[in-house]
Amino acid sequence: MAEEYHYPPELFELLVQTIPLLVKGKKDVLTFFKGAGVESALMTGVTRRVNQDKDSINKYEIVRTVLEKLNERGDATLRVRREVVRRVVEFEDFSTCWPSDQLKAKGLVAQIRQVVNVKDSFTRMREERERERKERLEERKAKLEREQRRRERIASIKSDFFALFKEQNPQRRGKQLEAVLNRFFAEDGILLKEAFTITGDEGEGIIEQIDGVIEIDGEVYLVEMKWWNEPLGPGEVSQHLVRVFNRGQSRGIFISASGYTDAGINICRESTGKIVVVLCKLQEFVTLLERETDLKSFLKEKINASIIHKNPFYEPL
Repeated sequence: MAEEYHYPPELFELLVQTIPLLVKGKKDVLTFFKGAGVESALMTGVTRRVNQDKDSINKYEIVRTVLEKLNERGDATLRVRREVVRRVVEFEDFSTCWPSDQLKAKGLVAQIRQVVNVKDSFTRMREERERERKERLEERKAKLEREQRRRERIASIKSDFFALFKEQNPQRRGKQLEAVLNRFFAEDGILLKEAFTITGDEGEGIIEQIDGVIEIDGEVYLVEMKWWNEPLGPGEVSQHLVRVFNRGQSRGIFISASGYTDAGINICRESTGKIVVVLCKLQEFVTLLERETDLKSFLKEKINASIIHKNPFYEPL
């Protein structure tokens, strides 16, 4: 039987030796147990012997018999067993003892207090360890659930992304690309704003369109995405460079499905002294999704290459 559900041997024997000393008579022992909540049915046998032939049983036998019956009931009598111990450890008026028993009773009560305190300490430590174990299991479960949900979201992004290669309508494909890649950015917690447009104050209509805005290490990057059939040259990338340049401290990221011409790369390289610009190929994002590689680390590596080596088209993958 687990220790939580019965008196351990050392405490059991101490109680057997102590309780008889705390009262003077055998009926007083029965009264002690009755006051602790012990049911009369558990004391029927010893009560009968005390009433019919009190010399046939002593106080120690009464206590041992009752405590054994309480132990046998397991958790059903847990509250009563605790009450018995509480009454012993809180016992202070030793005038109810026989004068010759008072010193021994005080010593035994002190021993029980010490045992109970040690047991309580072990119980508290065990409970604390159990609590920590449960917390670790819950954290582990929560982490696994988060990882599973992330895998499911990445799988959805991957599925939608690969489906773009079947789309024949360039305009629709471009819009869908913006949405899918923005979801990819958001999954890594770096998306600030999805695609948006800016209109003129004088009724000019749309004068500027931004495919997305992300933040990495406190720096804001304007994102431009193109899915063309031909590599992008100076004319195509320059429009994005101007958008970035006109915003002061902002930076730029360009994503192209068809790559870049040497002239397009050179104009970005020449701009790295004034602004930070990073050139990406769409194939790199395909690889990131297939490998489930961290997007932010990938972009930071390309950003560092652009700043340190003036290489806006660094390919870490």
